[in-house]
Formats: sequence, C-alpha cells, structure tokens
Amino acid sequence: MIFETQNKRKLMPDIYGFDAFSPTQIAEKVETIGVTKARLPFLPMIMLGILAGAFIGLGALFFTLVTSDTGLGFATSRVLGGVVFSLGLILVVIAGAELFTGNNLLVMAWADGRISTGEVLQNWLIVLLSNLVGAVLLAVMVSWSGHTGMNQGGIELQYLKIAAMKCSLPFGKAFFSGIMCNILVCLAVWMAMAGRSVIDKVIAIVFPIATFVAAGFEHSIANMYFITMGLLVKVWHPEFATAHAITLEGFFLNMGPVILGNMVGGGVFVALVYYVIYGKLNKPASPA
Repeated sequence: MIFETQNKRKLMPDIYGFDAFSPTQIAEKVETIGVTKARLPFLPMIMLGILAGAFIGLGALFFTLVTSDTGLGFATSRVLGGVVFSLGLILVVIAGAELFTGNNLLVMAWADGRISTGEVLQNWLIVLLSNLVGAVLLAVMVSWSGHTGMNQGGIELQYLKIAAMKCSLPFGKAFFSGIMCNILVCLAVWMAMAGRSVIDKVIAIVFPIATFVAAGFEHSIANMYFITMGLLVKVWHPEFATAHAITLEGFFLNMGPVILGNMVGGGVFVALVYYVIYGKLNKPASPA
C-alpha cells in the first residue's frame, strides 16, 4: 500500500502537468524553435503570419466587446478586457501561427550564432506584413458581419474611441508603451514554453497579456486591427468622419514607434537578457 501511494504521487506531476520545463530548458527550446522559425519555407511562413494577425484581431474584437459595456467600472472593464484579449496569443501558441511580436525572441538564437542577421530581419519583415494582411482581412470581414452594430452601436463607438486614441499617441509614449507591451508578450510566450499541457500554456499566457492590455500598452499587431476597424467604421458611417481623427497617416504614425518599441521590448529586454543568463557563455563546459 505504501509503495502504491508513492507510485501514485510520482505519477501526479505527469498527469496534471506540474513538471514544467526549467528556465534553462526553455532557453534551449527558444533557440531551437527560433532556428526553425527563421528557416520556414516562404509560403507556410506567410500563411502562418496571416493566421496570427487574424488571431490577435479576434482577441482585440473580444476586448472591444467587453469594454463597450459602460456599466462596468474602469478597473473591471480593463482587467476583464485584458483577460479575454488573451484569446489571441492562446490561439497563436496552441493552434500554431507566426506572430511578429513573439518572433522578436529570435534574437536569442541570433545572439548564439545559430541564425544570421539576414534571416532574422527577413523573418520579421515577412511575418509583420503577413500579420498586417491577416488583421486587415479580419477587420473587413467583421465590418461586413454587422458586429459593430451590437450594443445599440456602442461597439462601433468603442472602435472609434480606441482607434482615435492610438492615432493621436505621441512618438515617445507609443515607443515606450510598445516596449512595455512586448516585454509582457514575450514573457507570456517564454512561460508558455515551460508548460507540458494546453492548460499549463493557457494559464501562463493569460496573466502577462491581461496585464499589458489592462495597462494600455501598445501592441503593433492588435493596433493593425483596431485602427483598420476605426477606418472602416468611418467608411460605413460618414457622420463620424469629422468626429474622430482616424486617418491612414495616423495609422503609420502609430505603427512606426510601436513596432520599434515592440522590437526593443521583446528582443532586448527578454531575449538578450535571457541569453546573457542562460546563453552559451554561461553553459557548463563539456568534459574534454
């Protein structure tokens, strides 16, 4: 009976997923996966990038739905909106997709000399543009679906409010907000790699993502969806054309600093920091 109980206890971590990968193991996984991502064939990379843009857009859609409820208090609205926004990264990680902000972790494999600068930049450019296509396509489909008319038009007003705020952000605020955002996004991806089950990964993702969304930090791919939705609402409702300063110029003025901030946040403050801690310079020397 004693041995049987001990055996059951030994099995518990495997059954319930408590035996997470260690940070050292995560670092090795991030580098290995980074090499694979950097060398994906062109067509799969594009298709997976389009999916990721749409997945993040679905999270943004869910966030807008929740925050359009004026009956919720400020903190409740932000936190609950952040939790549901997590759907986007959950879909990226579990279903599989290529997300620009998550791929900033390729810096770790680059720092270890396993991929070249050209491979990193090529991956980022292709994935970023594919994410844009996915986010815009989803926005167009959502605008045709009648979704924005829900809550007696409250959802379309919320899209306009969000897009106008993003288009009017000063460069410095957008840049540093982008840094803070992608520190949390890449930490979510990092921690998700510690999990051995879907539940492990989902729990690891939700809290960092909910934090960045609740705090109002800037995510470049989510903004592609939000601002496109704002532009489309203006197209469908000309009465809003002069009420909100949402323009293509505002779109690009937001994208520039936010993309740069996301790159610094994920590439420097997560990937390079963990490389310094767990990279080959700190690995134990192999015996002669």
